[in-house]
Amino acid sequence: MNHNNFNGQKSSTGLDENVAGMICYLGVFITGLVFFFMERDSRFVKFHGLQSTMLFISLSIVKSVFGWVPLLGSLVINAVNLLSFVLWIVMMVKAYNGEWFKLPVIGDIADRNAKL
Repeated sequence: MNHNNFNGQKSSTGLDENVAGMICYLGVFITGLVFFFMERDSRFVKFHGLQSTMLFISLSIVKSVFGWVPLLGSLVINAVNLLSFVLWIVMMVKAYNGEWFKLPVIGDIADRNAKL
């Protein structure tokens, strides 16, 4: 996904767009949600805010569902925890580098709904 909207300028929060995009992932879904609703000037920040929110809520739902499954559930939860950690780091780095990195399915939804 190559948008021309990222230009390294300030977002409406006063932070550089890449820093605000990174912070969207820092506090898991909470900071993503905050930045999605607060941001008025940067589609880049809104995109990462919404993608972060949907990603981490989805992972939490998967962990909640498998929490009820004996034996196999704990293995799945451990795998999802590892995946969550890896995605958390990767997505923060990509946002900080100014990348419009779209996750499968979630990224398309975030892209369509990150309107100013």
